[in-house]
Amino acid sequence: MSVMRRHLPVSMFDAFKPESPLIGVAAKCALLVNYWDRPYADAATDAAEIEFFDDVYWWYKSVRPITKPEKNASEFLARRDRSIVKLPSGFAIKSALTLGAAGDLIQTEGIEHSKDILFSNVRDILFDKEISFANYESVVGHEDVVKKAIADTGSFTVCSTSDQYLAMVQHRGKYFTVLNTANNHALDLGLDGLENTQRLLEQNGIMNVGTPRNLEEYGRASILVSKGIKIGFVSATFGIRKFKLLPDDKHRIHVAKLNSKHVEPDLELLISQIADCKAQGCDFMVASLHWGWEFEFFPRQSQIETAHTLVEAGVDLILGHHPHVIQPVEYYRTRRDPNRIAVIAYSLGSTAFGWFTAPHLPLSLILNLELCMGSMNGSRHTYISAANAIPVFRHSFCDGHRHLMRLEKLDEHVAGNKSRSIRQMKEYADLVLGG
Repeated sequence: MSVMRRHLPVSMFDAFKPESPLIGVAAKCALLVNYWDRPYADAATDAAEIEFFDDVYWWYKSVRPITKPEKNASEFLARRDRSIVKLPSGFAIKSALTLGAAGDLIQTEGIEHSKDILFSNVRDILFDKEISFANYESVVGHEDVVKKAIADTGSFTVCSTSDQYLAMVQHRGKYFTVLNTANNHALDLGLDGLENTQRLLEQNGIMNVGTPRNLEEYGRASILVSKGIKIGFVSATFGIRKFKLLPDDKHRIHVAKLNSKHVEPDLELLISQIADCKAQGCDFMVASLHWGWEFEFFPRQSQIETAHTLVEAGVDLILGHHPHVIQPVEYYRTRRDPNRIAVIAYSLGSTAFGWFTAPHLPLSLILNLELCMGSMNGSRHTYISAANAIPVFRHSFCDGHRHLMRLEKLDEHVAGNKSRSIRQMKEYADLVLGG
């Protein structure tokens, strides 16, 4: 296989066009003077709320990501030490399982050629686990529909053909166990596209969370039992772009104002799902949250507070996605149970997402956990016994005329590598993970 030679887009500016030329000009002027080095406090992240200055900020940080947290949101950085994740003394293990979680799976042109290649070097940390999870953000349509939908470089429509879907959801016939489908691109091909995607996931034995098929499922958790451990998945997306669901279809996507520019986070839908998990006797709860501000390496204070509220309400693991860059993993000792360490992955980044070469864009995380169910002092508990966030990156290369993509473990490429991109990705990973 030969090294990739032809020009690849560096950042979003090389692949897409701002809705207005004025936005592009303003963003480039801001880049010239390094206008933002911390998060823009009043920025919108929901497309339905974005105004001119929000758009300028989005394009700015797509090129120059925000590498500093909000001044009032840095206290949690002291809780990035995974060594505190261990079973309490006297805990008797009855059953254990492993989980691998990845970030966004987003279509890119030609990714179908990377089927059974994309995950080949990370299979052991993702598909060889009892449970594998990711956020599936590319509704599936017929090839002609997809070609037409993504032809406009200003549309930001995200969809895939069935061949592209297969490249992203499996490796050599082993499919993801659970995929989140509640995200801001869930309606990019309308309800027909969402329903077609759900049918494919179900045919392939993949549990999809966040997009109820009927009204009775709305506000309820999705339940999975593995190795005798009953796991409840709760989910929500901060928005669905500028799309609107008709009144009779409001139940089709778990949407909640998690990151609104105008109102405080609305957690009612998630709390309802947590209550359902408890009613169904779940041993462990996972929250899949499509949230946050894109191209920012640290969560906002409002997200940290939301995460802690959900954990104290019963969630044991938070899997965050949407920002397209990685964010810290927090190891949080709960007040409700001092022996319990909840794991909060604020953003796992984008596992599959374009051919971009700017170092912040190919970098993502795969989170590995071990869960143990057992007893202590006569009571049954399920705890996280081990956790590790593994930085990975998308490597582009050629095989003849085919443009291919493969995920690589970053640490395996650092030693002796003089690549500026590799060094920068390592710096970003250390910044976020506390290395």
